[in-house]
Amino acid sequence: YAPGEVPPTPANATRLLVARKPGVMDPVAQTLTRSLAQLELIPASDNPLVQTFQVWQLGGDLSKETLSEIGNALFANEVIENLSVGEEDLAYGLPVPRPAVGRVEVPLLGLDDEGLMELSTGGQLYLNLEEMHCVQDHYKGIGREPSACELETLAQTWSEHCQHKTFRGNIDFEGERIENLLKSTIAAATKEIDHPFCVSVFHDNAGIIEFDADLEMDVAFKVETHNHPSAIDPYGGAGTGIGGVIRDILGVGMGARPIANTDAFFVGPQDLPADQVPKGSLPPRRILNGVIAGVRDYGNRMGIPTVSGGVWYDEGYVANPLVYAGTVGLIPRKFAHKTVAAGDVILVVGGRTGRDGIHGATFSSVELDEESEMTSAAAVQIGDPITEKKVAEGLLTARDLGLFRGLTDCGAGGLSSAIGEMAEHTGAVVHLERVPLKYPGLTPDEIWISEAQERMVLAVPPDKLDECIAVFAAEDVEATPLGEFTDTGRLVLQYEGEVVADLDLEFLHNGTPKPLRKA
Repeated sequence: YAPGEVPPTPANATRLLVARKPGVMDPVAQTLTRSLAQLELIPASDNPLVQTFQVWQLGGDLSKETLSEIGNALFANEVIENLSVGEEDLAYGLPVPRPAVGRVEVPLLGLDDEGLMELSTGGQLYLNLEEMHCVQDHYKGIGREPSACELETLAQTWSEHCQHKTFRGNIDFEGERIENLLKSTIAAATKEIDHPFCVSVFHDNAGIIEFDADLEMDVAFKVETHNHPSAIDPYGGAGTGIGGVIRDILGVGMGARPIANTDAFFVGPQDLPADQVPKGSLPPRRILNGVIAGVRDYGNRMGIPTVSGGVWYDEGYVANPLVYAGTVGLIPRKFAHKTVAAGDVILVVGGRTGRDGIHGATFSSVELDEESEMTSAAAVQIGDPITEKKVAEGLLTARDLGLFRGLTDCGAGGLSSAIGEMAEHTGAVVHLERVPLKYPGLTPDEIWISEAQERMVLAVPPDKLDECIAVFAAEDVEATPLGEFTDTGRLVLQYEGEVVADLDLEFLHNGTPKPLRKA
């Protein structure tokens, strides 16, 4: 059927139509569009000319309100999909383009405590009052207001999701002051044991330990949670959760090959009555079915088996399930470490950037409530494992050919976290207008912080750039130079010649206040 055209509805039945919301990735449509273009049946296009729909037909004398409840409970996820009942119109396709916007300054210097917290919550920065004061004092010291890009960068870098502020902060336990719980427990034990098989721990995308001394082959492990996104879109949240740890394995050292996945799910009782499911939460059975399918489908499409897993049921997980996803990879010992040098080209490879994934890092750092499903819809993405598989093959080929010096993945915070982390000890200049987009109309800050999936950032010596781009092109993967790493200690973002952010990297990475919490 053509876009918008649907099958006829039998007599005495009502049609329910489900489609992805404008701007939400549709991998099936994207793959079919690309295949039709390769067969020269349609013109080549950056934007999908195909849309997938689900059509359900229900008989019986049911009101429109009842049909809507059934549709949203069983067939559609309101976060990423639209539902139409009967003949009502349905929004689908690409989002309406918005005029391009350059630098936007945010009035911050004159705000009182209430104003600071309104800005933090309303702008989905989710920084606490002490952190907002720290940002305000910094900009008072340099004598100007922050830009939207700068605030967004600080918010994602300082988020609990990225900084682990609770574990790294100071804690007062029965009069004893504990500085950095992470370092004084897990990291301290690892350091004290100091086992020689530890190759790389606590500073890269994953941990690496020795595996085969004769082959000089090591093994990399990464497990992390993807709780909040999975609570509002179980399939998409778990899928992008496993996709993220696969990228972490690809991004550790100079790149490891993922070979196996694992998972663990903590959810509510599967027989929980509907009237006991909190408003704004999904039924536990729907969550479990969704997260199982999400991890399974993403791994299978990349050829990576899920070799182990576990499930725990408890009423405490009804409103906030825990979803753990993990990946194991193999890496030659000579590729266990990486670096970045001033003058290296910043090369982004993989999927394009869209509005999906905005505020993924900050959203994952706050408590869920009954409004989270709607207010944080953009924090959930739809994974595209086929693209990630092609990225993986191109990446490992480029690694073996020595075509890049360092890399990391675009996780929570997108380019902001990837380039910001890689440039921590150097500096960077980034041209945001060069970033490949899924559709026009994104603002500079949206381009910068979107967690759109399946992207990696590489530090490529200039004399290796053309060959590196060619390797990815052979795998049908876009590779785009965005700027270069510098030796200035500053992160400078430009958009069509205008500076939209200029941040001191020392403040960005080490300026977070460390409050004393009581345990």
